[in-house]
Amino acid sequence: MAKKTKKKDKGKDESVAIVDEVKSNGASAEVTPTQEDSEQGAPITDKHLTQKGKLKEDYYETEMLKLQEELVKLQYWVKEKGLRVIVLFEGRDAAGKGGVIKRIIERTNPRTLRVVALGIPSDVEKTQWYFQRWVAHLPAAGEIVLFDRSWYTRAITEYVHGFCTEAEYREFLQSCPQFERMIMRSGIILLKYWFSVSDEEQERRFKQRASDPRRRWKLSPMDLKSRDMWVEYSQAKDRMFAFTDTKGSPWYVVNADDKRRARLNCISHLLTQIPYEDILPPPLELPARKPGSGYMRPPIDEQTFVPNRY
Repeated sequence: MAKKTKKKDKGKDESVAIVDEVKSNGASAEVTPTQEDSEQGAPITDKHLTQKGKLKEDYYETEMLKLQEELVKLQYWVKEKGLRVIVLFEGRDAAGKGGVIKRIIERTNPRTLRVVALGIPSDVEKTQWYFQRWVAHLPAAGEIVLFDRSWYTRAITEYVHGFCTEAEYREFLQSCPQFERMIMRSGIILLKYWFSVSDEEQERRFKQRASDPRRRWKLSPMDLKSRDMWVEYSQAKDRMFAFTDTKGSPWYVVNADDKRRARLNCISHLLTQIPYEDILPPPLELPARKPGSGYMRPPIDEQTFVPNRY
């Protein structure tokens, strides 16, 4: 099964940055971020890389614009067909989940594609069925919901830091696959991405956040605690995968040490998971504006303007 697009011309086809192959058995093949994989966009050559082997900004932005155009097409298709889509983004602190979400929603309609990022549960929510507060945010027809962390918080953060009991943790591991099967049986498309970042790269990003006033809000007390619990997080992630990385609902691992490469790979892979057609409306021709009808604007000095400081 492959994504379908209406072919307008050969040049247009060649600029489309995705889509060809998916797994047999109904699940899609995982995209590996290799330089040789030219099917994901323009072939990557030395001129596209920095001295450290990461993607240069100009190449990255060119490819991102292509993918964002495809995301707009996908959005129209999901709305037209009444599809319901969930995309989970999980990973360690500073792994880059927020960055890829930001680029996905940058040029899409927030009424069709929305983000859910829940905080600490309230006292009332703590007494509810664990999945209850997540169910309230599942998509309606024609919606894509991106979860910036999800119900998997229990299997990682809550368990590692002791915010849930051992019994609650074990119950989650047993019931989560059943919960996800219920979601998919209802017709919802469920995609799960785990952003994998190395110890060294995470530490570099933590130091960057600590020194940059614009990013310091991203460094929470919980993040600082997690620095000393790398092994515990790894063990929790491995056990979570053992229970929830199923054939029907697999985890797709994104190599996230290179943020730009990770964003392109994740978005291009996401686009292969939902077959869609190009039903983008044609360019609009705006009619001539009606002539004025004698309207007189009030005196400018009667209004309060923002100072022109720039």
